[in-house]
Amino acid sequence: MRRRLRLILHEYTIRALPGIARRKRVTVAEWVRRALRRASGSHQWTVDAKLRAIARASRHEFPTADVEDMLREIEPR
Repeated sequence: MRRRLRLILHEYTIRALPGIARRKRVTVAEWVRRALRRASGSHQWTVDAKLRAIARASRHEFPTADVEDMLREIEPR
């Protein structure tokens, strides 16, 4: 399904888009669609990426204590 999207952009942005799209050899509309796909995917983690992040984090060693002890230390007296 296709839907039309209207955007309000600054004039300088609108003037820059045709040149940017031309350098990529695509239409402005296609360039915008690609940019939106890239932007929306940049915050989505794959399962592999999450597992790699957990593995990297688990290699660190930091001082720690019992949760109840830490809470007692930081609570105002």
